[in-house]
Amino acid sequence: MDDIMIIGIAGGTGSGKTTLTNRLKAHFGEDMTVVYHDNYYKRQDALSYEERCLLNYDHPDAFDTALMIEHIQKLRVGREIECPVYDFTVHNRSEQTIMIRPTKVIVIEGILIFENAVLRDLMDIKIFVDTDADVRILRRILRDVQERGRSLDSVVTQYLTTVKPMHEQFVEPSKRVSDIIVLDGGKNVVALDILMQRIYNHVNGTMM
Repeated sequence: MDDIMIIGIAGGTGSGKTTLTNRLKAHFGEDMTVVYHDNYYKRQDALSYEERCLLNYDHPDAFDTALMIEHIQKLRVGREIECPVYDFTVHNRSEQTIMIRPTKVIVIEGILIFENAVLRDLMDIKIFVDTDADVRILRRILRDVQERGRSLDSVVTQYLTTVKPMHEQFVEPSKRVSDIIVLDGGKNVVALDILMQRIYNHVNGTMM
């Protein structure tokens, strides 16, 4: 449907993607739907919890991006989807799903959403949130320990063994395909105001 705008918000772990997304969602309410790439981590029922803990969750192969592409394509033509729900405390999908209905604006958020060309080409606007690495790791530690029940040692080990090298290999290069680079995510008031105006014009059918 030509009246549906799809916005991709990418960037490294802890960069401020979610802050930016939440501020947009809070402003536009029912006119905006958010789909998180994190919910499309592959199901790993055949592996034990200990084995799942050792997987590389920062590599593109960890995601069922094909399913996300299928779902975004359905939303774009006005069809609702059953979005999977991922449980970070057990490193696996839960049995729950979320019914998502198409809205005038669909935001796709995730660290690797620009890595896949097919998914990337579905987006009308591609935003990369760029934040210093030391800020990102501190935010990651706080989030994983406080919200996801992780130990400090496990978060630091994962960052050094997979998060940092995968960021350098996949996330940072995806900055080149973005349309807009936003420093410090939702705290960048100037960038936020410009983006909100663009979305407002779309939602209300006005021209730039």
